[in-house]
Amino acid sequence: MKQGEFKGLVRKRILVTGGAGFIGSHLCQKLLELGAEVLCCDNYFTGQKDHIRHLHDHPRFELLRHDITFPLYVEVDEIYNLACPASPIHYQFDPVQTTKTCVHGSINMLGLAKRVKAKIFQASTSEVYGDPEVHPQTEDYWGRVNPIGPRSCYDEGKRCAETLFFDYHRQHGVEIKVARIFNTYGPNMHPNDGRVVSNFILQALQNLPITVYGKGEQTRSFCYVDDLVEGILRLMQTPKDFTGPINLGNPVEITILELAEKIIHLTNSRSEIIFKPLPINDPQKRRPDITLARKTLDWEPEIPLEEGLSKTIAYFEKLLRSRRKNES
Repeated sequence: MKQGEFKGLVRKRILVTGGAGFIGSHLCQKLLELGAEVLCCDNYFTGQKDHIRHLHDHPRFELLRHDITFPLYVEVDEIYNLACPASPIHYQFDPVQTTKTCVHGSINMLGLAKRVKAKIFQASTSEVYGDPEVHPQTEDYWGRVNPIGPRSCYDEGKRCAETLFFDYHRQHGVEIKVARIFNTYGPNMHPNDGRVVSNFILQALQNLPITVYGKGEQTRSFCYVDDLVEGILRLMQTPKDFTGPINLGNPVEITILELAEKIIHLTNSRSEIIFKPLPINDPQKRRPDITLARKTLDWEPEIPLEEGLSKTIAYFEKLLRSRRKNES
C-alpha cells in the first residue's frame, strides 16, 4: 500500500465497529499507521482484547465497549461497520442477536452517519449470494438464499443490511460504500470460530484428525487479510457516486480437500483427513468475480496462498505455545 494514496486520512476521526475482531483489528492498525484517529468499538462477543492490546497506548487510539444494537452518539468523519459474528458457530449461537446486529446495528450506524454527515462502509459478505447458481459470482447476481434455514440469521441479516444502506443513500443522501467480503484468513482469526482455515491449522499443528465435510469437493477462494484491508481502504477513497456493492476476495479457487492437504504439508503434520456429512445449506462453490474491483479500485490480491498460510500458521503456533505455557 502506497502511503501517499491515503493522505486524506491524516487526523480524520474514524469509528471502526467490530474493531477488536479479526478484520477490524487489522483495519484499526492500518488506519493508525496512515495517520487517522481511531475509535474502536466492540462488545467482545467474538472480538478479543488481545488483538488491540498493543494499540492501547497509541495517542490516536480510543477503545469503547459498546453493542451497536443500541444507539451510539459520537462525532466522527468516517464509519467502518464491521460489527457482526461472521462464522457459523458464532452467528448461530444466538441467531436472533445476529439478525439484530445486522439490522438494528445498521440502522443505528446509518442514523449516526446521517446525523454527523459521515461516509460509512458496510462489511457485507459473499453469503448474500447463498449457494449460487452463477459462478463465479458477480455483483449483479441476486443470489440463492434460504430465508428460513440455520444460516439465515447471517445471510438474510446481511442482505437486509445492504437494503438499509441503499435506502439511506437514496432517501437521505448518506454516502455509503458496500463491500461483499469473500473468505478471508490471517493472524487474529478466532481459534474456535469453526472456519476451515483456522480449524485445519489448529488440527494439523496438534497432529489431530483434520475434519473435511462431504468429499471435500466444495470450493472456496481465500484472501489474506492485508490484501482485504487495502481493498477496503481503496473503496473508501472512491468518488461519492460510487457506492458498490463490490466483491473483495481472491479469485483463485481451491477445493477444501486441497486446502487440507496443503496445510498438512506446510505444518509437517502427521494428521489424517477424516470425512463427515456436509452441514445444511453449505455452499458448494464460492469464488468472486473481481472485475469491478480491478477496474474501479485498481486492486487485486497480491499475497499467494502458501505465503499467507505460512504467516497464519506462525500466528497459531505462537497461540498454542502461549496456551501450553499458561496451562503448565
